[in-house]
Amino acid sequence: MMNLVRTLLESSPLLALFLAIAAGYALGQISVAGVSFGAGAVLFSGLIIGAIAPKAAPPGLVGTIGLVMFVYGVGIQYGPQFFANIRGPGPKYIALATVAVVASLFVAMLLAEPLGITLATAAGLFAGSGTSTPTLQAALTAAGNQDPAIGYSVSYPFGVMGPIILMTLMAALVKPKFDAPKQNVRLAELTLDTNSEDRTVREISEVLPADVKIVAVRQHHVNAPPAAETKLHEGDGLLLVGSPGSIEQAKAFIGREEPGRLSRDRANYDVVRVYVSKAAFVGKPLRDISLPNFPVMISHVRRGDVELIATSDLTIEFGDLLVTAVPTGRKAEVQRYFGDSIKGNAELSFVSIGVGIALGLLLGMVPVPLPGGGTFSLGVAGGPLVMALVLGRLGRTGPIGWGMPVVANLVLRNLGLAIFIGSVAIGAGGPFVQTVTSNGIQILLGGVAVLLTLVLTVLAGGYLLRFPFDDLLGVCAGSTGNPAIVVAAGRLAPTERTDIGYAICFPSMTIVKIIAVQVLLS
Repeated sequence: MMNLVRTLLESSPLLALFLAIAAGYALGQISVAGVSFGAGAVLFSGLIIGAIAPKAAPPGLVGTIGLVMFVYGVGIQYGPQFFANIRGPGPKYIALATVAVVASLFVAMLLAEPLGITLATAAGLFAGSGTSTPTLQAALTAAGNQDPAIGYSVSYPFGVMGPIILMTLMAALVKPKFDAPKQNVRLAELTLDTNSEDRTVREISEVLPADVKIVAVRQHHVNAPPAAETKLHEGDGLLLVGSPGSIEQAKAFIGREEPGRLSRDRANYDVVRVYVSKAAFVGKPLRDISLPNFPVMISHVRRGDVELIATSDLTIEFGDLLVTAVPTGRKAEVQRYFGDSIKGNAELSFVSIGVGIALGLLLGMVPVPLPGGGTFSLGVAGGPLVMALVLGRLGRTGPIGWGMPVVANLVLRNLGLAIFIGSVAIGAGGPFVQTVTSNGIQILLGGVAVLLTLVLTVLAGGYLLRFPFDDLLGVCAGSTGNPAIVVAAGRLAPTERTDIGYAICFPSMTIVKIIAVQVLLS
């Protein structure tokens, strides 16, 4: 029976891959004492399949494509936050991660003689503990033999599992609490006092904070669009939208807040939410969009989980949810006008994705000289990630929009992650069992020691330095590197900060690891 299973899996690597993905995700949903591994469990199922059927590993290109999909999606989504943080706490995070990586390198070097292994094998332990294929490639080149691959195959599975387990234990110990996401947009219904008597809507708008706009006016118990020349009087109501701080300033100038005056009455003026799914609107700022021939006031825009004030220079993207105020009875017309199809959330520009990833791969191929000779490159992971961060920050270059709807981005990233982990795990299953069986437990323990040095230095150092817990998990994920780790971090700390910490540290730590292993073997 086992021979039949082995033959079946080895005859169809894609079958083995998707079986590993399915089994891994099912296993990852099981919670033991409140701990579950999510997508990271694909590693376990892949190792088992790889041990049963060593020749079932998909071609290396399959896993590489998955890795590129994942890191590109992360970079595109978090480019703006990355550059905002690199000028803030980013240098501290990179410094801590560098200390941890260098410390793990020293442990690998010191363990070589007691374990009876070569420095090249120790370099492989270091590369595998940091789950860094570019580092392994650098070690193989510097060593001139296959010894680094032995250490890598043993320590790599622990390089993925170990950080997830340690982060989970730390979260259970610390029991962190996370603040609710900050509110970007606030709606307020204000009643005018005597200061606004006989002023027009235009005059009031001119003295309001720049990011506050009037969405609707209530006079004589009727809601209406905010026509510029409408004269306002004491007791009239205004529906405003703006940032929370600016709304508070507007209250001090206009009058008291009375929730419900406008929102309860939809007889004449209604709120309609509509998805942008027509290509004609995408890539244009709001000021350049022609509106229907009846009053339409766009108050704000929801993009993924973020709400944005509808300023005139806000560029519309596929899948944006426009919150509009329109005359009652016009809902169907507004929906037809903008498209209002949920398909807008899945629209991808394969031109921008293709160009962006191609640029990233080219960047990853650029050789960078090292002091004292030799070169390194960012590789197929670091190059696309760095390029995506830059393109995500730019947002748009001429007719090419680099962004993706959040839903489509998540699908791209999660699919890429599953393919990458499954492919690598199946390929590592056979060498892992063979190495442990033939070389004994000492190499296994050496890999664990190197990993513990790396992860515990980050977690303990960040905790003592009072890094925010979600940032700390992101730094840990970026220091180690495997995408499964950052996904696990996001489960433990459900904020975007884990992805940002990963994006800050991963490219720089890839460079540090490559340089470090070449210095070790020089």
